[in-house]
Amino acid sequence: MPLAIVQAGRRVRLIAVDAGHGLQGRLAATGLVPGVEIEVLRNSMHGPFLVEVRGSRIMLGRGMAQKIIVT
Repeated sequence: MPLAIVQAGRRVRLIAVDAGHGLQGRLAATGLVPGVEIEVLRNSMHGPFLVEVRGSRIMLGRGMAQKIIVT
């Protein structure tokens, strides 16, 4: 499922990034790589998306969150 539909407070594991090499590289630089655990801190279903990865908080746009596949 895409990260964009995960409710705040849930923890998920990143499976894949369904995007080009540019976005994959930018996300990898922030620690968003396959296998990492992500905690969704804020998802109001509109506006930016806030997650925590390895102790760091990361703000994502909705389009980016839609391309991140999690389980």
